[in-house]
Amino acid sequence: MGRSRSAESTTRGTGSPPANGYRGLPSVDTVISHPLLEAAILRYSRSAVTEAVREELQRARVLIAAGEPPLSQKDVIVGARAALSHNLEPSILPVINATGVVIHTNLGRAPLSQEALQTSLEVAAGYTNLEMDLATGARGSRHVHLDELLRRLTGAEAGIAVNNNAAAVMLVLRALARGKEVVVSRGEAVEIGGGFRIPDVMAQSDATLVEVGTTNRTYLKDYENAATEETGAFLKVHRSNFKISGFTHESTVAELAKAASLHSIPLIYDLGSGCLLDTAKYGLAHEPTPRQALSEGADLVMFSGDKLLGGPQAGIVVGKSRYINLIKKHPLVRAMRIDKVTLAALQVTLLHYLRDEATDKLPVWRMISASRSEMQRRAKRLVKAAGAKATLSDSKSTIGGGTLPDEELPTVVISIPADGRDLDKMAAILRAGTPPIVARIERDKLVFDPRTILPEQDKTVEEALKRLLA
Repeated sequence: MGRSRSAESTTRGTGSPPANGYRGLPSVDTVISHPLLEAAILRYSRSAVTEAVREELQRARVLIAAGEPPLSQKDVIVGARAALSHNLEPSILPVINATGVVIHTNLGRAPLSQEALQTSLEVAAGYTNLEMDLATGARGSRHVHLDELLRRLTGAEAGIAVNNNAAAVMLVLRALARGKEVVVSRGEAVEIGGGFRIPDVMAQSDATLVEVGTTNRTYLKDYENAATEETGAFLKVHRSNFKISGFTHESTVAELAKAASLHSIPLIYDLGSGCLLDTAKYGLAHEPTPRQALSEGADLVMFSGDKLLGGPQAGIVVGKSRYINLIKKHPLVRAMRIDKVTLAALQVTLLHYLRDEATDKLPVWRMISASRSEMQRRAKRLVKAAGAKATLSDSKSTIGGGTLPDEELPTVVISIPADGRDLDKMAAILRAGTPPIVARIERDKLVFDPRTILPEQDKTVEEALKRLLA
């Protein structure tokens, strides 16, 4: 399991071990009948507790053989309970994100809206019309639940969702350019994150990568000169997680679309972050949107569902219907399709945009659109709970998740200075809490940014700060 077993809080007896250490060990029945294991038996079953006790007693025998003192009965109980928790409890836990990174990849990226959560719960708890046309009673397609929404939101002729954006890129290349060449700028043959590299995905899709231009400057003529009868597509990749500045040049979507059309090949655009709102309204750099990319001439656009879109993990492909239809018929679609729970959450997320309520309902956009004054108001309440050992200070929140590199939002944070305290240990204590709280250490201070703390979590963080600084 992903969660590491906590350090054993054993209470080994002191003094010399008995002449025969093995005889000093309690029996399995004696340990199981101890009142300290009653709750564990109720939660995990007698057989599970018995197995854990046996394993702990075997560990005790190994220690005795190595010359260590024998474990006491309480030692065995503590070890058995730790093993039960480690082996039989979920390792993925709800976490409070106090880092100030809005789309935190390590913490699961975008939190879902309450409506998306509720709909997903209802869909998961029973049967659905996932692949049934309720009007006719005949078998239907799961793609119809998103197709119309994606058309209306992006201006595309059609759309489809798979399990993540890497899958979307892989599927598009496999369906449209297998055995052919795909031309991409050398400055866009990038690694997006987690080992997801455009050249590697290209190889797995059975397409041949043709790099053109240089890292910092690629012209339209570079694409045109590389186009041959073997060319299957032009690929443009949005550099969503880094910037190249200075002496640079890149071809526009409109230029590439015109050139691709002359060669009767599609222009494929890996947009990545999946933004549907104007980021400039919130003091951020402009982030290209699927609608913009399609209006400028891209034939297919791929983007993520769990980044700036603010929904569940998904890879979305929108564009011309003739290409989407080819993709829908590809055998890989079945391997990459999303399940009913993800589909339900994604549908509700898209509906938030159509209802013009994304900044009110989607946590990612509530965080991005929140003002500095709102952050200050919430931070004051938190620092009041923490007491004199905590202070307020101006700082910056980041977007994260491989989106909007170097873009920041003004915020007010709670800071706990080191002052002789072990900040790493304090941060570890917070992460070991229920629920775990993840803060950041910056310039000898433990920092909490209210921007990424959900408002309903403020009280929990207040209590945790009180305990931490008591």
